[in-house]
Amino acid sequence: MKKITLLLGCLLAIVELYAQSISTHSTRLNDNWEFVRADLGGIWEAVRPVKAGRPETVPLWQEVSLPHCFNATDAVNPYENYYQGVGWYRTALEIQNPYKNGRTLLHFEGAGQKTAVYIGTEKVGEHVGGYDEWILDISDYISKTNTLEALSKKYGKQVPLSIKCDNSRDLEMIPSDLSDFNVYGGLYRYVNLIYVPENYIYQVHTTARISEDESGKVALDIALEGANGEASNLEIVVKNSKGKVVYKAAIESEQQRIHHEFQLKEIERWSTTDPNLYHLVIKNKVVGGEQVYRDQFGFRTFRFEKNGPFYLNGERFLIRGTHRHEDHAGVAAAMTEDLIRQEMQLMKEMGVNFIRLGHYQQSRIVLNLCDSLGILVWEEIPWCRGGLGGETYREQARRMLKNMIAQHYNHPAVIIWGLGNENDWPGDYPEFDKQKIRTFMSELNAIAHALDNERKTGIRRCDFCSDIVDVYSPSIWAGWYRGKFIDYEAVSYERMQQVDHFFHMEWGGSSHAGRHDENPDQGLENVQAGQGADERAGDASLVGGTARVSRDGNWSETYICNLFDWHLRTQSEMPWLTGAAQWAFKDFSTPVRPENPVPYMNQKGVIQRDFTKKESYYVFQSYWTDKPMAHIYGHSWEMRWGAAGANRMVKVYSNCAEVELFLNGKSMGTKKRDNKVFPACGLFWTIPFQAGPNELLAIGQKDGTKVRDTVQFYYQTKAWGAPDHFVMHEQAIDEQYSWLEVRLLDKDKSVCLDAKNKVVFSIIGDAKLIKDQGTPHGSQKVELRNGVAKIKVRRQSSTYTTAVKSEGLPTAILNGLEQEKM
Repeated sequence: MKKITLLLGCLLAIVELYAQSISTHSTRLNDNWEFVRADLGGIWEAVRPVKAGRPETVPLWQEVSLPHCFNATDAVNPYENYYQGVGWYRTALEIQNPYKNGRTLLHFEGAGQKTAVYIGTEKVGEHVGGYDEWILDISDYISKTNTLEALSKKYGKQVPLSIKCDNSRDLEMIPSDLSDFNVYGGLYRYVNLIYVPENYIYQVHTTARISEDESGKVALDIALEGANGEASNLEIVVKNSKGKVVYKAAIESEQQRIHHEFQLKEIERWSTTDPNLYHLVIKNKVVGGEQVYRDQFGFRTFRFEKNGPFYLNGERFLIRGTHRHEDHAGVAAAMTEDLIRQEMQLMKEMGVNFIRLGHYQQSRIVLNLCDSLGILVWEEIPWCRGGLGGETYREQARRMLKNMIAQHYNHPAVIIWGLGNENDWPGDYPEFDKQKIRTFMSELNAIAHALDNERKTGIRRCDFCSDIVDVYSPSIWAGWYRGKFIDYEAVSYERMQQVDHFFHMEWGGSSHAGRHDENPDQGLENVQAGQGADERAGDASLVGGTARVSRDGNWSETYICNLFDWHLRTQSEMPWLTGAAQWAFKDFSTPVRPENPVPYMNQKGVIQRDFTKKESYYVFQSYWTDKPMAHIYGHSWEMRWGAAGANRMVKVYSNCAEVELFLNGKSMGTKKRDNKVFPACGLFWTIPFQAGPNELLAIGQKDGTKVRDTVQFYYQTKAWGAPDHFVMHEQAIDEQYSWLEVRLLDKDKSVCLDAKNKVVFSIIGDAKLIKDQGTPHGSQKVELRNGVAKIKVRRQSSTYTTAVKSEGLPTAILNGLEQEKM
């Protein structure tokens, strides 16, 4: 484990050193910001003097740091629509450009959704689109701000910078507000202050091809900005993954667009197991200094066989994927670099070799990590649902496609440019014209191939456009939105034959973390096999329509682990399959699911919104990883139930050849792993538990390494009756925080272990609930998990009272922690 951690740390360090950068004089503007979530009467309100002793000045600003999303918590507030409107940010810049006649740039890595930028009272630029990067040259405006020095003692000689972000609903923007994710607002990615020379390298496209003799051909297309009539003197250095210089060249040119080619005799290929990267440094020599451009690239080949598998570097390769939304508990889209690294690490440790970035261009940090960790990428523009708007709408889609390809062209991880998602979903306009959608999809397809003929194009779920793109994914949700999971292989084979290149994006289902079931198929008797597996209108609703697991199931982790297990076992036995990507890696917020067990959350993740792993994470690990692992299902299953002496199933998810299970110290026998056996590849036991406390121990061995896992639980043999009342308990975590837990009991004080009532926590006094996190343990309103729910409390003193209520049941009340002890 230590060796793997050190290796991963080295890879991440390389990312930081060689991340795309046009200058060494670049600073993240993270601190000293103020924010107000409202519109202003005018820009003067952002920069006017604030005099001491004048508290009547409005509006009131709050101090924030970047990245910052002004929907950090309201997106999952169960009692209100999330804010869609204007938010303002302001700070002051101290300009210290080291270059003679140098240019000063503001680089936005992404801001939502419409953005306007002001220096002093003057607008210097604007951008429409919440996910692509953009740069503003503010050099000519800074010289004008000398007259602003008298405006405020607060700013002094610094330059006032104000930024307006707006995520208001707009039918002429992508993505649609009908999308199954929040359209966030704010400066939720990094903003950088960059200094460059008067004539500077703006962008470099690197095309790396492999010749028949295994040598590498590299073409650099260098774009310079700010022509001053002088020749550019460039020094090019390329190093391999070990840091050895493999190419050097000097170029002198008066052109603003420079094309340069060279050849490398011996190359290291990039792959998901050996993500070898070449590091490019271009020094732009200028009077009194130099600009340094840094980037990375890799050599690899790939192809999709017609009606057949995928090949990476000439070898058949099964794509094992997932999806990512930029969303996290407590911050929404404003994920820091550390949070992004942690999430990508968790994906890699689960065995992922592919990720679809849904449904928009994501942070450059994500793409750099995919390069360094060895994760293939499908990245797409946010043309998602709603239909097709007018020319303003279409121009934004074109622009975002061009920007995405231009900005992420150099990443070897990227293999597919996505042109849209669920474009067969109407609703934003009176007209829904399939032919017009086809025409525009064809236009986008042509743009993508004109800009990049090395990669493929793709879309998901728009059957009437399936023949336009290179790679197509139909809607297949066997065992969730339609049919049973045993339908998966037959449906997939049928759909594969209808297109040249089939790739299964989005499969899986939802689970309420911490909910388990001794009989996960109970209540699904009316769900019919052989009825197809596509998602249809209304299937995501929890009411109406035909029988389906998404409506009639209990969203237990038990069922979803079985579904994942069946799919993964089946996929490994489908020789024609290119690959598939489970939807989605992490639970994420959505405005269209207010009645889910955690309101406003899409709970299809294998980890929770705060990185807590669900049981299903280990199902994937057991199929996709090589490092020895064993995991007994049910670490959060505190109480199991059944008749005394009844056999109960124990599953162990493991990649070991064999596993021995012990119950209360006694061996239950050894099982051999067999990929053809379901569930858990045969690593399951049906055994009786003793009433009361029990302990399970699993021991596996692989490649000479032993792994073990233990679980403790209580086995309840007494049947429970109808829900009658709640009991609450508060358990201190530390001096500041507590867990507030509620259990639903019957009249005889037995926990109702199948109860899934919705409960609402409240508090009054010197404490507050840690709520609006979008997790089962961080939501004020939430469904019970096996009769239990909990939430964290932050205490200021012992003077507070907590309560929990649920429709049809008496409200339970509990005084503060210290009062309870007294």
